[in-house]
Amino acid sequence: MINNLHPIAQFARIFHRATLMIVVLSAVLFATASDLRANGFRSPDILVLGDSQLSFGSGPAFLDFFQDIKSHCMPKVHQVQKLKKLGSMSVGVIGVRSTSLASWVARKGRLKDKVCKVDRRWKSNAGTFGVVNSTRNKYVQIGKGVEYQFCKSGKSPFEAMFARGYYNPKLLIMSFLGNSAHRWAGNKKAALRDVEKTMMQLPSDVPCIFMTTAPPYKKRTVDLRLKAQKNVKYAFMKSGSRCSFVEGFTPETVAANLGNKGYFRLKRSGAVKDPYHPNLRAAKKFFDVEMDNICQAIFEQLGDDQLTGLDISRGPR
Repeated sequence: MINNLHPIAQFARIFHRATLMIVVLSAVLFATASDLRANGFRSPDILVLGDSQLSFGSGPAFLDFFQDIKSHCMPKVHQVQKLKKLGSMSVGVIGVRSTSLASWVARKGRLKDKVCKVDRRWKSNAGTFGVVNSTRNKYVQIGKGVEYQFCKSGKSPFEAMFARGYYNPKLLIMSFLGNSAHRWAGNKKAALRDVEKTMMQLPSDVPCIFMTTAPPYKKRTVDLRLKAQKNVKYAFMKSGSRCSFVEGFTPETVAANLGNKGYFRLKRSGAVKDPYHPNLRAAKKFFDVEMDNICQAIFEQLGDDQLTGLDISRGPR
């Protein structure tokens, strides 16, 4: 029994056991990281994470934009140097339907299930593009495949994603709004809790941008999401978040999408089939309108202190 040992001997045994535990845990972490690398996984330099708007329309537009930041943002000489921080600019885009920040920070329960529970009908709950998907099928089930191991017991999807040896992007872009529209529009405190938990779980050295998603087809939905955007913008400011904030709902983007059938999937009858997910044509227009704000957010996150004049700041106004 340890209690019968000399105090110094007791301490030595306890110290020995603690050392063994650290060694074992380190070996497990190293083995996990090694297994991921052995299976061909390499973290993308730029990670875009969002909801079903990425899956059903805007994913390819995000991929195109972030794969070629130089031609889209036309950086100045000093900004070109900043872009070198992004390495080869390999881009991964992951859109998980019916999710928002609350799902990615949840360690259990219904909200986490939005990310991790297998879809009974389709057996897939996400759309992915870029280096995180080398197949011809964009649809995947989170939790299946080396690129999507975000579902660990007792951990949130963010905590699993950013575990040591796994995802380590040089720039993170989060694009959410619709699936928390009611939650955020009706409750500033709920928006603040979601943002604060997010910032606690994101690696402190990863530059980040939060963008609200593009406007939908119907005015009633637009009005609700405008309220939600206002409250989540407030939450990023109130929390002191280091992420840059880009408003997806602006007078220009709302004017482009609101009531515009050409920007949404249609039924054979010509009626709008899906009023919540703008199509690829709409996504390209969205990037045309938002280009300056997105570019400024990128350079701001890379440490550029020579930018002026655009409606974006480190933390929303």
